[in-house]
Parts: sequence; C-alpha cells; structure tokens
Amino acid sequence: MITHAVIFAPIGQVSRSDQIVQRLSNAIITGLLEPKEQLPNETDLAKMMGVSHITIREALNTLRANNLIYTVRGRNGGSFVCEKIDSKNNALHPFKAISTDYLSDLGEMHCAIISHSARLASRRMTSADIAKFREFVEVLRKANSPELMTQADMRCLLAIAASSHSARLANQELQVQAEWASLVAILYRIDSVHAEIIALYSALADALAAHNEAESVQLATRIIDTFTYYLIEKKLKYNAN
Repeated sequence: MITHAVIFAPIGQVSRSDQIVQRLSNAIITGLLEPKEQLPNETDLAKMMGVSHITIREALNTLRANNLIYTVRGRNGGSFVCEKIDSKNNALHPFKAISTDYLSDLGEMHCAIISHSARLASRRMTSADIAKFREFVEVLRKANSPELMTQADMRCLLAIAASSHSARLANQELQVQAEWASLVAILYRIDSVHAEIIALYSALADALAAHNEAESVQLATRIIDTFTYYLIEKKLKYNAN
C-alpha cells in the first residue's frame, strides 16, 4: 500500500525518535493507520525506517504512553493502533505542533517538486504513462473515505514525480509525502475539497496527454497551492477553537 510506504519511509538524521513519534502519531490520528491495525514488528520497522531497534523502541514507548498504540504479548502479539482516539484534543494532533509558516513552507517545497516534475513529465510521458495516471485519478474519484482518497492522491503525485524520469525528484516526493499525507487526510473529510481536486487532476491529465508544458506546470502548481490554502485555513480554525 503506497500510503504505508510513505508512513514507514526512512527517517532523516535529526531527532529520529521524535520524527518517528510525530509521523506515526499523525498517521494514527488522521486515520491513515486504522484502529486495531497492527504495526510492523520492531525489527521490520527499524529496517524500513532506517533506524536502530533502540530508536524504534523509544518511539513505540512514547506512542503507548500517549495512548495511541497498545501492545499484545504472545505468539500473535505485537503493537496495534488504539480504537478510541480524540483527534481534536490530542496533544499530538498535526495542527498542534505546526505553524501556518511551517505549512506555507512545506507547501512551497512540495509545489517546487511537483511543478518541476510536471514540467518534465509533460515532455516524457508515454501514452501508457498517461493511461496509468488517468487510472489513478479515477481511483481517487471513486474513493469513498478520507483514507482511500489520501492513498489515491499520493499515488497520483508519485506518478507525476516518477514520470519526470528523475530518481531524485521521485525520492524527494516520497520524503515530502511522509509529512503531507496525514495533513491531506484531514482535508479529505470535506466533500468539496475532493471534488475540487478531482477536477484539477483531470485537467492535468489532459494537459500532460497534450504535452502542454505550461498548462501542466500551472495545474500541478494549483493542486499543491489549493491543498496548502485549505491546510492553512484549517489550522487557523483549529487555533480559534
């Protein structure tokens, strides 16, 4: 599952335990990791996220202390996502720890990656690539839950980055999605956002198919800018409440 690949992608060098806690907390609180879902075991998590077993253990202990996961001992045991989580009042809610400036900066970085990916993709995508991208957009159109919408959206964005034929851009997109996915999941609880983004992706697919570089860049930019605008708006409302 692409969203899980993003959630459990390798961690950077600074404050690794805190980064893991923040990333998994966001994924749990926003529903990308579902209630009762079992996490990979410590050995697999350490390998997937590129950290030591000690770092993973510290992070899991923090998640348990915050009542986000629980552990079952025994042969069929492991760490599982808790069932009841108050996403609004939880101290680890994504909007609790980030500022509007941070959201703006994240959006600008993401926009730079996706807009340039779209520029290159408009030159390099084959008819087969376009067909696959349209399939991803259709999956997003038919998705009926915030979690499924987010997963489909991440596929669309990764498809654009991959179609640039730049390994660096694709890797940067994967890294940004580790922060982006849990935030987007919050927005996809709003039906009008889903409809607006679908329209933009559909128009982008047409622009890419026509190899229209300028329009592809413009639409890719609008997709990320739209998300960023709504995220900042949502953050401000969260602060007001």
